[in-house]
Amino acid sequence: MIRPEFIRGVNQSVKLRATSSVYKIVHVQPQDEHYHSAIACKIISSICGLEICEVLEKHKKISIVPSSATFLINIDQPCKNSEVNQTLLSKVVKEKNLKELLKLGGAKGIAVSLKTDENRGIGGAVEDIFGRQEEFGTNAYSKPPTKGFLYFVLEAFKDPTILILLVCAALSLGFGIKENGPKEGWYDGGSIFAAVYLVISISAISNFRQSRQFDKLSKVSNNIQIEIVRNGRRQQISIFDIVVGDIVCLKIGDQVPADGLFLDGHSLQVDESSMTGESDHVEINQYRNPFLFSGTKVTDGYARMLITSVGMNTTWGEMMSSISQESNEQTPLQARLNKLTSSIGKVGLAVAFLVLLVLLVRFFTGNTTDENGDKEFSGFGKTKVDEVINGVLGIIAAAVTIVVVAIPEGLPLAVTLTLAYSMKRMMADQAMVRRLSACETMGSATTICTDKTGTLTLNRMKITKFWLGKETVEGKSYTSIAANVLELLHQGVGLNTTGSVYRSSASEFEFYGSPTEKAILSWAVLELNMDIEKVKGNCSIMHVEAFNSEKKRSGISMKKVEDDTVHAHWKGAAEMVLKMCSHYYDLEGNVNSLNDFDRMKFERIIQGMAASSLRCIAFAHTQVLEAGHANPNGQQKIQDNGLTLLGLVGLKDPCRPGVKRAVEDCQFAGVNVKMITGDNVFTATAIATECGILKLNEEMDDGSVVEGVEFRNYTEEERMEKVDKICVMARSSPFDKLLMVKCLKKKGHVVAVTGDGTNDAPALKEADIGLSMGIQGTEVAKESSDIVILDDNFSSLATVLRWGRCVYNNIQKFIQFQLTVNVAALTINFVAAVSAGEVPLTAVQLLWVNLIMDTLGALALATEKPTMELMEKPPVGRKEPLITNVMWRNLLVQALYQIVVLLTLQFKGKSIFSVSKKVNDTLIFNTFVLCQVLNEFNARKLEKKNVFEGIHRNKLFLGIIGITIILQIVMVEFLKKFADTERLNWSQWGFCIGIAAASWPIGWLVKCIRVPERPIFSYVNWKKLRCM
Repeated sequence: MIRPEFIRGVNQSVKLRATSSVYKIVHVQPQDEHYHSAIACKIISSICGLEICEVLEKHKKISIVPSSATFLINIDQPCKNSEVNQTLLSKVVKEKNLKELLKLGGAKGIAVSLKTDENRGIGGAVEDIFGRQEEFGTNAYSKPPTKGFLYFVLEAFKDPTILILLVCAALSLGFGIKENGPKEGWYDGGSIFAAVYLVISISAISNFRQSRQFDKLSKVSNNIQIEIVRNGRRQQISIFDIVVGDIVCLKIGDQVPADGLFLDGHSLQVDESSMTGESDHVEINQYRNPFLFSGTKVTDGYARMLITSVGMNTTWGEMMSSISQESNEQTPLQARLNKLTSSIGKVGLAVAFLVLLVLLVRFFTGNTTDENGDKEFSGFGKTKVDEVINGVLGIIAAAVTIVVVAIPEGLPLAVTLTLAYSMKRMMADQAMVRRLSACETMGSATTICTDKTGTLTLNRMKITKFWLGKETVEGKSYTSIAANVLELLHQGVGLNTTGSVYRSSASEFEFYGSPTEKAILSWAVLELNMDIEKVKGNCSIMHVEAFNSEKKRSGISMKKVEDDTVHAHWKGAAEMVLKMCSHYYDLEGNVNSLNDFDRMKFERIIQGMAASSLRCIAFAHTQVLEAGHANPNGQQKIQDNGLTLLGLVGLKDPCRPGVKRAVEDCQFAGVNVKMITGDNVFTATAIATECGILKLNEEMDDGSVVEGVEFRNYTEEERMEKVDKICVMARSSPFDKLLMVKCLKKKGHVVAVTGDGTNDAPALKEADIGLSMGIQGTEVAKESSDIVILDDNFSSLATVLRWGRCVYNNIQKFIQFQLTVNVAALTINFVAAVSAGEVPLTAVQLLWVNLIMDTLGALALATEKPTMELMEKPPVGRKEPLITNVMWRNLLVQALYQIVVLLTLQFKGKSIFSVSKKVNDTLIFNTFVLCQVLNEFNARKLEKKNVFEGIHRNKLFLGIIGITIILQIVMVEFLKKFADTERLNWSQWGFCIGIAAASWPIGWLVKCIRVPERPIFSYVNWKKLRCM
């Protein structure tokens, strides 16, 4: 609550002191006691606002002590300052209860109660922060409990094939124990149980770890940096570290981090649609609507706010606590793979049904024999019921297992694994993925539309040129600037800014704000000797027009305290401000008329600086009549014509190291890079040439460089015709960027767009991949984007492109590997079942193959890192098939090789090796598994013949291969009962390894066969087939 103690007039002046706040001195003519009383009321209400007016209306207890030079006014307090509590604060803000707020003394009164200095903020001591968190809570939300490991286990059990296998295992276990006793009878059923347990465990562990990974990424993406004032210093802290009593600085594009009250600012508007659903922007001010809510976005203006509620005490916190943050997003690639899985599953189901039918017919017709060569079924009266049921269960289990192997459930798992892995690695490479689909879509990007400032350049601005009139001023020459011009420059820089200056010592300064604001402020303070506090003390700001990317300028109207004159100051893009000027100042402080010749001279100066890659900013001023500041609607408008040019500055922003190489990498990969910037055409052309986007011989005349207004004014046909050729668009607005994205998408391009401003949100959403900037990007831009480039660097963008291609390539590798296994396993089992009446691989063995294929195989192939060779290929188009002709060639040859070898072993193995049936079955099983393991090497490279290139860098791949081989040895040599195998001697192991290793030279030879580029299935007329 504000507690006005007294107003004191000293030397015919009046000063209001309200606790720690000291207000400006207002001139008063002392006449009589009645006049003193009336003028005191007027002064108090104008300075303190409505809350003091209400006090004066209810409690007219004003005593005057007149004097020739001074007078003292005492105002009795309406009530004692009761301590505010969290419940009261939350209620006042949530209900927007202005009346109750006024009773508490308004925002400034609450600041006093919260022990917050409205200028310096809270002290920031550890004990103070801890105390506030204890009393008012932390700025974190209670989320629904995350899904535990048991949830994913139960999810795995929902797979119908797993349930059928468990039923078969239970029945087999029961009948086995009844038939052969507990000691021997548990092997068949127990083996299936163990295999199913292994499959479920690995699947649940993978999904559980994946869930935790997304939780971690969610925490990182929600960790927004907020600018606050503590101990008089602006600083950035995590949104989670904000406490009640903090003063937060808000600007366009920021997210309001917690509930609070407007302290001071200009033209503040917020988007409350996330809270109310209303799309209209809400104006926030001190008297009518000072309430700010967590989760809303600043759309215009700037302000400082006092935090009154955090975390679960905010409206947003209550809402978020009931919403699960889990992402069930399905990427386009996952959707395509689910269709592929479904199609393969149907084929597998058909094969399994045929195998089941054949085996049942052969069983009941007495054509199957047991291990001793006796018929398994001799008739219903002669064969025991238990034996019949056991035999049928074995057949059903084999058929169901064929379905398990046939259904490539590893495909979605492979996508999840590769996305999770790439997301984690991209985070280390300065790119945070917000939407999974962006990972894979980025690999298909054909065009990148990039900003200039901060992305291609370092965003470290420094003023290197200053023109006053037609003369350049440098170094010691600053002392020659006329006093009146210097004063106006101080006002134009110190007042028309969203930055701030903090004096850490007598000679040390700290500058806060955007890079442009910091550069201008540091120049004014260090070169022009500006005292920003003195400038602010001598002037009062009346109205502000905040900078936006469409008008490319910002302006203020201000009143000088000493003479009550009103002035307007503008700064912005040099050529824009120049158009608003009719006069200019020279070095001596004289005002000169700006004729056509002079205007051309200034335009050449601007073009000269721009050609040197300098960003040109102009300052202009005019003195105006106060009466001219209100338009018919009652809204203040700053005069923006007939101005006097104060000066021009050129800011140097050097290109980032390595950006030219990154641009060349993208261009080499077939990706067209376009620069869209708000800078003028000369600066844009100079930077684009320096970065390699424009070639030295390319000129504006050939259509590679356009201005936003020119592009906007093209007809639809002209835009579609010229958009491909455009490399640079200068002086563009966010609408121009959106227009270009739409044109490129219409032409079939996959478009990636970078953006950092609030107005970039539509283009970011429209693009196939929206890339926001982590440092300069507003929260609105980040929320609209798919990927956040954490270091604002174009080189990171090129890395994202590589990772996108890597994701797509890794999925293709796994598809080739898995389909090879599917084709081979289904063919072998079907042929063997139809011809011999039995399947060579048991249920447990097939489940083991499934485990190698789905989980371990996915893990090995999905974690390949991106290589530069990925950038040698053209982008994958929107309609390119997932399984290419190259993949069909590779997988069909390898599958055919495995089928020939394994069927030969099935029918001739016993005679070739002179071994028993069980040893022969073990040879088939061992050869089949080793073929898959060594075929993983072939799958590493879809087109390159050397499949071992770079293998030493993928430790995970080698580790998985090693583990798989060790487990296979254990299965064959030590788990005979479990896996239904026999031990093999050294020569038999050598044969199995030799057969499997032969897939390497076969893979090398098959890659010599050229395949047509046109997809193989495009030759088939599917419409005619449907009609038949």
